[in-house]
Amino acid sequence: MNAIPGIRDRGIRDGDHIAAADLGSNSFHLVVARWSRGELRVIDRLRETVRLAAGVKADGTLTREHRETALTCLSRFGQRLSAFPVGRVRAVATNAVRQLANPQAFLVPAETALGHPIEIVSGREEARLIYQGVAHGMPLTDNNRLVVDIGGGSTEFIIGRGFDALERESVQVGCIASTQRFFGDGKITAQRWQQAQSEIAVELQQFGAQFVEHGWSEVIGSSGTAKSIASIATTNGWSDQGISANAVRRIRDSLLRSGTIANLDLPGLAGDRASVIAGGVAILQAVFDTFALEQMTVCETAMREGLLHDMLGRAMHKDPRHTSITALTERYGVDAAQVERVGRTVALLADQVAEAWELDPGARDMLGWSVQVHEIGLAIAHSQHHVHGAYIIAHSDLAGFSRQEQSLLAAILRLHRRKPDQATLRSLPLRLQPIARRLTALLRLAVLLHRSHNHAALPELRLRASGEGQLMLELPGDWLDQHPLTRIDLETERSQLKSIDIRLTVK
Repeated sequence: MNAIPGIRDRGIRDGDHIAAADLGSNSFHLVVARWSRGELRVIDRLRETVRLAAGVKADGTLTREHRETALTCLSRFGQRLSAFPVGRVRAVATNAVRQLANPQAFLVPAETALGHPIEIVSGREEARLIYQGVAHGMPLTDNNRLVVDIGGGSTEFIIGRGFDALERESVQVGCIASTQRFFGDGKITAQRWQQAQSEIAVELQQFGAQFVEHGWSEVIGSSGTAKSIASIATTNGWSDQGISANAVRRIRDSLLRSGTIANLDLPGLAGDRASVIAGGVAILQAVFDTFALEQMTVCETAMREGLLHDMLGRAMHKDPRHTSITALTERYGVDAAQVERVGRTVALLADQVAEAWELDPGARDMLGWSVQVHEIGLAIAHSQHHVHGAYIIAHSDLAGFSRQEQSLLAAILRLHRRKPDQATLRSLPLRLQPIARRLTALLRLAVLLHRSHNHAALPELRLRASGEGQLMLELPGDWLDQHPLTRIDLETERSQLKSIDIRLTVK
């Protein structure tokens, strides 16, 4: 079954440059790579310590200082990306932005500074992207791996094999958040350390047994905290390579002897990591103890490299979002024949207005996914099934999708029948509202024309678009005379679409 309207070529060709920006809770990273002879070759890296998580206040607002630091960094990244076309850059925000009460208040100026859209990803999607980066940066194996990525605001855990993430979890403990929580005044005591171990262990035990059941043959740490701890361990001779359980204990003992963060004297510890290392080590010790680890290898690659490989996958039609949508249709028993009917019609309509309405490949994908899942709410009830379907989409764990993409898909489902709700449209980021209107209109027309759920052929359809929201649908008059219910539905649709600023004319 393939209801995705004709996807135009968007392949990444030999010599093309692509870039990924990782807006982490501790640091912002930018990596630029060239696709050459079947492999990615990194040609530039930028990193700045922003400590965004430290600026998120209890009420979910961001301090002015951290906001300005972040925007200044993104402006510098934007200069490097100024020549990159849309679709060759992916920028992702993680836990710190997820914690904001109003993410758009930060994202709007952030996207302006960067010059490209910024996606917010869930903790589990962040974990999937991390695993992609690690899997492509390490020798390929058929054995299970445990990957641990301690970030500034959260820590991600993945059990993976090959390039596939089998289990993904994200917990709200990170090096910045944990340092602030347990050692906020700078004092490091045995009592506080034990409190940190107890509270972090509770978080890990929620999924620990499930992970242990899978098992693993090696453990890999990624990102800055793991690299910093490995540097301390090897510099002091506490580990030959990577991080050993003994090294973690020795570093813990050194932290406790120092008594305060200000008095830290750890050879191998970079200066910009000193203020958050206590929280990172506390997390890592809890991980080693909970999972009974003896050794951890440290990987140089992480989420930013995962983003690059995910971009390649999308360009080469190996998009995990397609798999996620297919899984939903199977789980909720979607009527495949109806999806095919609506899909063919929506593809025809979209082809005719694609140029006028600037339906790029991403929009065409979103339209195809909306077709595939537009009836999943029927698994709950026919009444208000568009509302049920939107809820399922908004709250499902959909690998590959950013939060904005899920919100857009959920909005299209919520708007695709009955009178569209303006509040649903306005809840989307401003840049997504125009495409939401257009895709909703196309889906509504296709669904309306197949209301009978039968295989009766449709007549020749002509759809023209002009201006921001003008549509003219042309059908044979004698066919409409023979289908009075459709004629009435189209008259009603004219009125309904006005509520989302689409003016439909039927000839």
